[in-house]
Amino acid sequence: MIPPAFAYARPSSVEEAVRLLAGAGEDAKVLAGGQSLLPLLRLRLAFPELVVDVGRIPGLRGVREEGGTLVIGALTTHHAVVADPLVRRHAGLLAAATATVADPAVRHRGTLGGSLAHADPAGDLPAVALALDAELVAVGPDGRRTVPAREFFVDYLQTALRPDELLVEVRVPKTDEADGWGFHYEKFSRVAQAWAMVGVAALVRRDDGHIAQARIGLTNMGTTPLRATATEEALAGVGAAGPAGADGVARAAQSAAEGTRPAAEPAVSAAYRAHLARTLTRRAVLAAARMG
Repeated sequence: MIPPAFAYARPSSVEEAVRLLAGAGEDAKVLAGGQSLLPLLRLRLAFPELVVDVGRIPGLRGVREEGGTLVIGALTTHHAVVADPLVRRHAGLLAAATATVADPAVRHRGTLGGSLAHADPAGDLPAVALALDAELVAVGPDGRRTVPAREFFVDYLQTALRPDELLVEVRVPKTDEADGWGFHYEKFSRVAQAWAMVGVAALVRRDDGHIAQARIGLTNMGTTPLRATATEEALAGVGAAGPAGADGVARAAQSAAEGTRPAAEPAVSAAYRAHLARTLTRRAVLAAARMG
C-alpha cells in the first residue's frame, strides 16, 4: 500500500528536532531507523502530518562508560549494539537479546531507541530494558529528563514520551560477570525471525552458591513489557547448583505468569502463552544461573 501524504523534515540538531515536534504536536512522528514506522505508514495504521527524520543528528550514536553505567545513543543500531565490546562485557543480556531481533537487514537499520520508543510488547528489547533497570533520557522544550524503564512503557505502543520530546540515550547499569551476574534471553516464535510469541529476559546474580537477586522481563505477556516479580522474589536464596537448586527454580518459575494479561489470538490462547512464560522462565533462569 502507498502511505498517506505527509510533510518531511530532517533536522540537524536535537534542538531543531524538538522545535519541529513541539510545533506539530500529536501530528508528528519521529523517523529513526524506520523499521517500525515505515510498516505502519504503508499499512495506513499511522497518519502523521509531519515525519521528523532524526537519522543524521550527530551525537546520538555509540556507547560510552560513565562510572557504573553504559550510555547508549538512541540512534545506535541493533548491529552496533551487538558488536560493541562495552555492551558485550558490561550488558551481555542486551547484546544477546538484540542479536535475536528480526534479521540482519533490520538489525543494520533499526535502532535501540526506535525499538524502545515504539513500545511494542512483542518486541524483544523493551522487556530487556526492564530487566536491566535501564533509564531512558528524553529532551524536550524544558530540557532533559530521565525516565526509568519501569515507568516508560505505559500502554500498547504508548510510552511516557511527550509529543514534543525526543529520546536521546539509554542508560544501562553494568551487570558484569565478575560481579556474579549471569544472563539469558529465551523466546519462542512460530517461525524464525518472527515476533516472539513469548520471550523471557533473565538476569541473575549469584553469591556464595545461591541466587542473590533475579530480574526477569517478559515479552508479549500484556499490553506492555512486564517484570515477573513473583518469580523474582521466589528465586531469592535458591541454591544455584544441583538437583535441589533446579527444583527450586522450577517451582519459582510457576509464578511467572502471575499478574499478566496475555492476549488471545486464533492460533495462540492466553493459557498457552502463560504456559510458555513458565517454561521459558525456567529455562532462562537455569541458563543465567549457569545451572543448565
